[in-house]
Amino acid sequence: MLTFIAPLLLLVNGLAAGVLFGTQLGGFPYLASLPADRYVNAHAFFGTRYDPAMPICLLGTIACDVVLAVGAPVAGARTLFAVAALLAAVTAGISVVKNVPVNRWMRTLDPDNLPSDFAERDPRPVWGAWNRRRSWLTIAALVVNCTALGFLL
Repeated sequence: MLTFIAPLLLLVNGLAAGVLFGTQLGGFPYLASLPADRYVNAHAFFGTRYDPAMPICLLGTIACDVVLAVGAPVAGARTLFAVAALLAAVTAGISVVKNVPVNRWMRTLDPDNLPSDFAERDPRPVWGAWNRRRSWLTIAALVVNCTALGFLL
């Protein structure tokens, strides 16, 4: 079990952490710099690229962590896998509650005919803050998972 689940865990958690880290380095700073109409276009472009890959990676991380939290042969590793599962679950929760609604709303907007109150409703500051939290949580989950796997070597 461990020889299959551990590499899969590192793959899906690493991909999720890498994508979210990339959004912090370039994706979000780029989106934040755009005028409103270009932002709506760019957000729509990026938003369609990450589904379903990111949900699969996050849910895969949680599933692998739960399996290892139950079945790892070392108690310290089991505890760390459980912590990593919790971190990934919080990330998924933030995604569903804070980021997905913004993504859905952005897909309904016409960049050439933005609502008159778009400047007041511009989601970038709030979306960016929640995305930053997701990024750090997912990176923390990867660090915890690597530490847990170290217990098993």
